[in-house]
Amino acid sequence: MLAAQTRIETLLIVRHGEQALLTLIIPIALLIGMSTIHIGDLPEPRVNSVMPRILALAVMSTAFTGQAIALGFDRRYGVLKRLSATALPRWTLISGRVLATLLVVALQAVVLSVTALFLGWSPALTGLLPGIGLLVLGTLAFGAAGVLVGGALRPEIVLALANAIWFVLLLAGGLALPADDLPGPLAVIAGFLPSGALAEALDAVLVHSALPGAQPILVLLAWGVACGATALRTTRLT
Repeated sequence: MLAAQTRIETLLIVRHGEQALLTLIIPIALLIGMSTIHIGDLPEPRVNSVMPRILALAVMSTAFTGQAIALGFDRRYGVLKRLSATALPRWTLISGRVLATLLVVALQAVVLSVTALFLGWSPALTGLLPGIGLLVLGTLAFGAAGVLVGGALRPEIVLALANAIWFVLLLAGGLALPADDLPGPLAVIAGFLPSGALAEALDAVLVHSALPGAQPILVLLAWGVACGATALRTTRLT
């Protein structure tokens, strides 16, 4: 049952046009553009510094924005209510969606990595395994935030709010530009946003072959726990 539900959820994400735009087209376009156009003072090859931020963007797009919008409209059309009336246990429904999101993130990571390699990416090999763990942690944290937004509000509001938050986290979270290049207080705030924390941690392991540090991990855990605990109380099936 879990395998079947995971397969269905994965296909629904992959086949959705807006999801494809968020999960692959925009991240690939930004990866190529930011690596080839000289914006900001980055060491060569620029793709080494850009790739961790694009990976964080891909996770945010799939686990937060995509899931929030999908959940909001699933509630609108009674999908969750109908599924909850079947023989599928609730944990299977939840786990299937989580595993599907992780599979899509894995697909994103592979596609983006291949693209980055063609652009001259040379990651620290010792950071690949910790990088996978960070992607999983980031997916769970952003997924909890996506459930919080998509599980309590009307679909129209979810659509507008999820996209607005995506832009805010892109610009203020150190993804469009490195956190050090952001003006004034934004440079400090970026590290306490989940997008900035994930980008900082991935940069540490993939570029500098170092430990991600305690702050980014704690920030991701705090966002995940806070959003998840709130979502448990506010999420509605319809």
